[in-house]
Amino acid sequence: MMGRRAPAPVVIHSAPLVLPMGADPVRAGAVAARGERVLAVGPRAELLPSYPAAEETRWPGLIVAGLVDAGSAAPSAVPGVTARARVVADLTDPGGLPGISYVAVTSESEEEWEERERDAVITALREVDRPCAVGLAVHTRDPLVLEDVAVLARTFGLRLLVDLDRHSPAALDEAGVLGPLCHVVCARPLDPGERKLLRLRRTVVALSPAAEDVLPLLEEGNVVALCGAGPGGPLGLAAAVRRHVHGLGLRPRGLDRRLVEAATLGGARALGMDRGKGRIGSLAPGSRADFAVYDARGRYPYSALLAEPPCLGTVVGGALAG
Repeated sequence: MMGRRAPAPVVIHSAPLVLPMGADPVRAGAVAARGERVLAVGPRAELLPSYPAAEETRWPGLIVAGLVDAGSAAPSAVPGVTARARVVADLTDPGGLPGISYVAVTSESEEEWEERERDAVITALREVDRPCAVGLAVHTRDPLVLEDVAVLARTFGLRLLVDLDRHSPAALDEAGVLGPLCHVVCARPLDPGERKLLRLRRTVVALSPAAEDVLPLLEEGNVVALCGAGPGGPLGLAAAVRRHVHGLGLRPRGLDRRLVEAATLGGARALGMDRGKGRIGSLAPGSRADFAVYDARGRYPYSALLAEPPCLGTVVGGALAG
């Protein structure tokens, strides 16, 4: 009988500051991981004695939970990004970063959908060997196709990704699309009624670089994520939002933390990957060992991150990326 495989060694990553995102910042902190999973997060002085055989990697600056790109059109190669929502034509394409692969639904009419695309989509969904990492990106404008796609998503337990340039929240709600399994990409201002509807349906709003009304969404309690288009990725977009708000002469309390949360936890919630074992967007026992290290220092860590310091390293599933 073959012997059991030896468990992976424990590795401790330590830094002057750790931002777990699901908890308060930890000064002189550390993250202990075994393989792909986080074992513990806390002060370095406590973790080192708890894992005396662990190998330690000491980083300068700041460790933060990995950034999540909630819906860029182009593949993300931005340092610090550890998961993303990507739209694909073929589910057998290599996945790259962890996250969700969304199959695009493009039929412009019910006839085209029934005659060609519907069967192809269902076949792809049935044959793929990773149902929890698949969704549907709704690119159609036809309301009947939209309704059927919502039924398919509920039948297969899939997530939905919708662009609000194509549909209003009210039309999406009427078709049965909105809900906690859906997130929307938004590049236009939303009126108070639209923001309220999305909030009531627990639908995450993923903001693209062109979005202007970030502050009302944050102030009213909508869950916000960020799309990673552009050289700075989600963190660059968060920094641009901060500059825009400050340019209006506004200094909302807690803005910097909420923007960093949008780039991490918000993205994880958009993908439905913020809970359970292997969750992303935060660092805690049982979460996936995804994080980024930035050359950031100072009394106010979230502000220091939004100054867009250099990324010193990206760890995905416990392994150094790149």
